[in-house]
Amino acid sequence: MDSVLVTGATGTLGGALVDRLVEAGWRVLAGTRWPDDPPPTAGDAGTVEWIELDLAEGRGIDRAVADAEAVVHAATAPQGDAEAVDVRGTERLLDAAEGAGVEHLLYPSIVGVGEIPFSYYERKREAERAVEASPVPSTVLRATQFHAFVDEILATVARLPVWPLPTEFRAQPVDHREVADRIVDCLADGPRGRADPVGGPAVHTLGELASAYREARGLRRAIVRLPVPGGVAKGFRAGKATCPDRAVGTATWESWLAEQYGGAATSAADRAGATSR
Repeated sequence: MDSVLVTGATGTLGGALVDRLVEAGWRVLAGTRWPDDPPPTAGDAGTVEWIELDLAEGRGIDRAVADAEAVVHAATAPQGDAEAVDVRGTERLLDAAEGAGVEHLLYPSIVGVGEIPFSYYERKREAERAVEASPVPSTVLRATQFHAFVDEILATVARLPVWPLPTEFRAQPVDHREVADRIVDCLADGPRGRADPVGGPAVHTLGELASAYREARGLRRAIVRLPVPGGVAKGFRAGKATCPDRAVGTATWESWLAEQYGGAATSAADRAGATSR
């Protein structure tokens, strides 16, 4: 196979995928709602074709899959209408892929979507079921939360004089570029149903992640434990969004912070005198 459609090609994972796939020798059809304003990629006009694709409205799907031998369905709406994009959009894409004879559809998902009753996770699980029920040969690959996502959350609270956080939540952040590398490998291996999940190199509490983030940015804000009730919080505290037996990522949270903010971030676990409470 040599032509692959990437949905959500301008997203965090999608952008890395476009670059990695080009480097691996694929011709990439990059699906986006804004094809006239593509970001810089590793490819040129001969290896990357930007295609208008709107899964929520069903626009451009048939054209997008017409020349694709494989599809990586990275489009998602964690802060938008996940029902329209992640569920109905996935169903539309699967129907079009079946009609076009797509040989492999790979769906990146999230560790914990079957165990944590978070509405977005539930929509991702519905999408997984649709992929698994479709006659299109497929692979579902779950990964833990990206470093970039944790960074985004902490950047939001960093504006506050005090950081109220559910410090006991457990996470295993992974570099999205390493997940992109694994997806490229899975495409080369062919459809396998459900692939082994991809987790970052270590499990941390959110308090530890926040402490390392604060140090990397040279901030002096107090981190205050925010009690959060309910089943979603219970799942995150119990580590349901982690897979410590699949700690295959190599880029640590501290190395991500050093790359983003400069300097050397030290491990929160080794930090003395942290003000978390």
